[in-house]
Amino acid sequence: MALQYDLVVIGSGPGGYVAAIRASQLGLKVGVVERESLGGICLNWGCIPTKALLKSAQVFEYLNHAGDYGLKADGIGYDFNAVIQRSRGVADGMSKGINFLFKKNKIDVVSGTGKLSAPGKVEVTKQDGSKEIVEAKSIILATGARSRELPNLPVDGKKIIGYRQAMVLPQLPKRLVVVGSGAIGVEFAYFYRTMGSEVTVVEYLPRIVPVEDEEVSRQMEKSFKKIGINVLTSAEVTKVDTSGAGCVVTIKTAKGEQQVECDVVLSAVGVTTNLENIGLEELGIKVEKGRVLVDDFYQTNVPGIFAIGDIIPGPALAHVASAEGIICVEKIAGHHPEPLNYQNIPGCTYASPEIASVGLTEEEAKKQGYDILVGKFPFSASGKASAGGVKDGFVKVIFDKKYGEWLGAHMIGSNVTEMIAEVVVARKLETTGHEIIKSVHPHPTMSEAVMEAAAAAYGEVIHL
Repeated sequence: MALQYDLVVIGSGPGGYVAAIRASQLGLKVGVVERESLGGICLNWGCIPTKALLKSAQVFEYLNHAGDYGLKADGIGYDFNAVIQRSRGVADGMSKGINFLFKKNKIDVVSGTGKLSAPGKVEVTKQDGSKEIVEAKSIILATGARSRELPNLPVDGKKIIGYRQAMVLPQLPKRLVVVGSGAIGVEFAYFYRTMGSEVTVVEYLPRIVPVEDEEVSRQMEKSFKKIGINVLTSAEVTKVDTSGAGCVVTIKTAKGEQQVECDVVLSAVGVTTNLENIGLEELGIKVEKGRVLVDDFYQTNVPGIFAIGDIIPGPALAHVASAEGIICVEKIAGHHPEPLNYQNIPGCTYASPEIASVGLTEEEAKKQGYDILVGKFPFSASGKASAGGVKDGFVKVIFDKKYGEWLGAHMIGSNVTEMIAEVVVARKLETTGHEIIKSVHPHPTMSEAVMEAAAAAYGEVIHL
């Protein structure tokens, strides 16, 4: 007898588990199919454990700069294995938290690998090879993504690694080459450099963190060079020789070819969707450029089958997957949710300094024909940043001159990932530049820089 549900979700990452909980709140009987740990990559191998590693690096950095704060710290060192174990413990605790939430919301977990076998039916293959059929009126695919591999950079898990191995290395590499400078590459580059590795970052495009505003990229490169990270842009790894004790990495740059020796190469060149063997072909579900095609409420071309998260077009971000999951199940439950506005999605990078942004960059705004006002406030002029010893970076805001519409914001500095939500909410509420200037911000705070940057755009800045 097949298990019967109103909704079955395949995958329990930040898209799948959030969709399941919201569906249960709306009165649906929910089953979740998961082949690994609850919480998916985000909780177990991505967002959460990386932040735990980065916190250890940040504390170590503070200890090494204790003298800057008038303090003395002797005998500073670390146990690398304990740093890794702390990160794994944080991830494990979060995964157990999902288990608690599932029990609280009466959500069943079906352990195994799910595959669509017919509309309304999922075949689950257990670890022992046995199979079970699960039936539901609606099915959500939330199978996520994994590290993308380049043909000339095949991951062997020892000398050429992906992000999963980067989180559990048995010892600190003396020398590390990071290929790719998106959020994953930049965060690991900062972590390993701060812990003492020699780090080289190789980026194919002309600047690091290439999706960010150009001024943010320039500041990040400056900050990285200041801590001794070797940054190579407009550069490409053509081959890696792993035959010796370490790796010899051949890199093609504008100035010619160079070789860098290292212990480990981290491939951080993006993600590939998990679409294989989930029944898409059998059911004729439309896929384009490796992503499942869906409507505004995440239904595929096959009625009753939905898809959310990294496997559909749009930014591959945990908070996007969660938002999509909520909208999707609210629609399934007969509510009338608003479609997600993909132009108001914040992006965050958690190295030091942090990066946070939302909306259009200055270049994009100009290309779209806006007459713009740009305001910038450096943290070197912020009292709170000076007091905290974190004066690197700035807040940059972009407004449409005609109507005062907030087109974008780009921040780099300490704790800016906690500040970007102000801009997201303001843009959602169609707040203008003048309304931000007249909204009293607490002093002294890092977030005052948002108000000051808005004031700078309109020629009213006080502290510059």
